[in-house]
Amino acid sequence: MTDRTPPEHLADLERRLARTRDEGRPDAVAKRRKTGQRTARENIADLVDPGSFVEYGALAVAAQRQRYAPDVLAEKSPADGIVCGLGTVNGAAFGEAGGRAMVLAYDYTVFAGTQGVFGHKKLDRMLALAGQWSVPIVLFAEGGGGRPNDLDVPTVSGLDTPSFYGFAALSGRVPRVGVVSGRCFAGNAALLGCCDVIIATEDSNVGMGGPAMIEGGGLGRYPPEAIGPIDVQKKNGVVDIAVADEAEAVAVAKKYLAYFQGATDEWEVAEQASLRDALPELRRRAYKIRPIVETIADVGSVLELRRDFGKSVVTCLARIEGRPVGILANDTYQLGGALDADAADKSARFLQLCDAFGFPMISLCDTPGFMVGPDSEADAAVRRVSRMFVAAANLRVPFFCVVLRKGYGLGAQAMSGGHFHAPVFTVAWPTGEFGAMNLEGAVKLSMRKELEAIEDPEARKATLDQMVAFAQDKGRAVEVASLVELDAVIDPADTRRWLLRGLNSVPPASREAPRWIDTW
Repeated sequence: MTDRTPPEHLADLERRLARTRDEGRPDAVAKRRKTGQRTARENIADLVDPGSFVEYGALAVAAQRQRYAPDVLAEKSPADGIVCGLGTVNGAAFGEAGGRAMVLAYDYTVFAGTQGVFGHKKLDRMLALAGQWSVPIVLFAEGGGGRPNDLDVPTVSGLDTPSFYGFAALSGRVPRVGVVSGRCFAGNAALLGCCDVIIATEDSNVGMGGPAMIEGGGLGRYPPEAIGPIDVQKKNGVVDIAVADEAEAVAVAKKYLAYFQGATDEWEVAEQASLRDALPELRRRAYKIRPIVETIADVGSVLELRRDFGKSVVTCLARIEGRPVGILANDTYQLGGALDADAADKSARFLQLCDAFGFPMISLCDTPGFMVGPDSEADAAVRRVSRMFVAAANLRVPFFCVVLRKGYGLGAQAMSGGHFHAPVFTVAWPTGEFGAMNLEGAVKLSMRKELEAIEDPEARKATLDQMVAFAQDKGRAVEVASLVELDAVIDPADTRRWLLRGLNSVPPASREAPRWIDTW
């Protein structure tokens, strides 16, 4: 008797596993090289710490034993087209426990990344474990959706597959990062769309249906490149972060995950005195908001989401003294910083994301208000801009508001979490100016009859300018603070210090009841 594993069994295991590795599949690897892409396993190796990946279900094959001999099937469908397992990400910074992540990588070299019967079974197992252990998920979603020719398992529609439900049910419970390069259609796109953040390469195409489905529905014939290209998907808000290639996508995924892995012990601070000169002297001139965000935050810690969508608001994850935070900021180069329907959607969803995972919120406000007019109303502004109020009113995380310049009307209230006394504090730079609506509009509205009574155009304009100047002086930050509508007026160079004091003054946010995050 012996308790050792017989050598022939080990040899058989090694032979079977070798078929799943890239070195055992030179033809498949060569095809990826032709398109300038990596294999699924190369992306995983770049994402996780060396030697940390533990794969589940590596020996799975497609449910097509009626069509292929076992050896042929193993070569054609290693892991049934989805590589699944646990590894650590950023382990050097956060340790093994803090850096654990679940990785789900569809393999385009296996039947174009389609979703098979056993692949779904593996996916369901992984999703259950991710929920049980509360580990983040990284999904590499390249592929074409359901596989129609898995004939070994009797089925008609496959609509009882629980994978999509299981993945969606993890919303707000664990961070879910979607990465896509190349073609991503149908079921793969549905999983991708459930993710909290989507990182996509320049060569990506994402659509709820691919060419075959579109043609089958009688909607015409289109090449894959015409369906959901990156230029479309980053402008409409589907893609959160556009990158050049898979290497950059993995690097961004690691940076994104790091915010959810805790605070860092080391950080670098930019010179804060530069904030005193950050705004132009002319009150109506636009300025660049991103350098201000980057100055207040730890050096190199800012990651912007949805840059090309809802452009009048900038949404970023960042760190202050190593602590993860979310930052909202108006961009005066876009609509003067006014909040249109897209910007409100973007902001409300970002508030949900930060609230779900306990990130304190910082708002840098400079807005003339909500966008108005017939075109705005045609975009369903009444419903969409109101999402900001609903999202902010239900926040569990601390909220801090710093008004850099304009704080007008309902838009300013939305940027301050509902009203100026809703945040832990609302402070303003000395350049702050306030009103129930923009000053010029308020004066013209309230003094319409008096202005119309002045026949001389030059005299009318002089009177208007005088009234606006009076309103401007009345709405200056120091005057508004004297009525306790603001908590303080601060030196811009002290902004970071104020935020640090605020962060250190509040208890951690409660996450006892997870909240789902709107996909939009």
